[in-house]
Amino acid sequence: MTIRVMLVDDQALLRTGFRMVLDAQAEMEVVAEASDGQEALETLRATTVDVVLMDVRMPRVDGVEATRRICMGGEGGPGTPRVLILTTFDLDEYAFSALKAGASGFMLKDVPPGDLLSAIRAVHSGDAVVAPTTTRRLLDRFSAVLPSDRARPDNDLLSRLTSREGEVLLLVAQGLSNGEIAERLVLSEATVKTHVGRILTKLDLRDRVQAVVLAYESGLMEAGRG
Repeated sequence: MTIRVMLVDDQALLRTGFRMVLDAQAEMEVVAEASDGQEALETLRATTVDVVLMDVRMPRVDGVEATRRICMGGEGGPGTPRVLILTTFDLDEYAFSALKAGASGFMLKDVPPGDLLSAIRAVHSGDAVVAPTTTRRLLDRFSAVLPSDRARPDNDLLSRLTSREGEVLLLVAQGLSNGEIAERLVLSEATVKTHVGRILTKLDLRDRVQAVVLAYESGLMEAGRG
């Protein structure tokens, strides 16, 4: 099955580079490009896309608003595409908001081609991409723009979790992969995967990205805590 990809970035040179990498893959095809969020939304109304690689800072409609409209507003139609944020990290303070808006994850723009391709495949298959090596740095940077008056975690909501599931949620919020969590808690990776699935179900979350957002916004995991 071909993975249909749209590139959304206001820098044509970057779009060209990503297109070269993606088009070299037998199972991927770049079916559309857009220079900003508005153009992306208009294109999606007439083009079938599986995965959108979305920049954050763009003119007219930025990546955060475009992501919100795609993921929450259904502007992608019945086959709503999944959104993968591409951030420069040092400048994109709004990437956290894009994750909250429904993006399936984020990658850095200088990501190695192999990692980008793996992320696209994962997102296409329904998984979320929370890059373990960058999650903590990214969220630590966002600590200044997170609400200062956050309420403490909803006890009723979090009481649905077992103590072990609570431990796993905290480690997910730190950006650890299932394998790293398994090593930390001396569990099998399959067991960790089961715990993560139960956490998402009990807290009515779509994926790991939403789990990270919940943990930080609620105050369960203070930004900057090691």
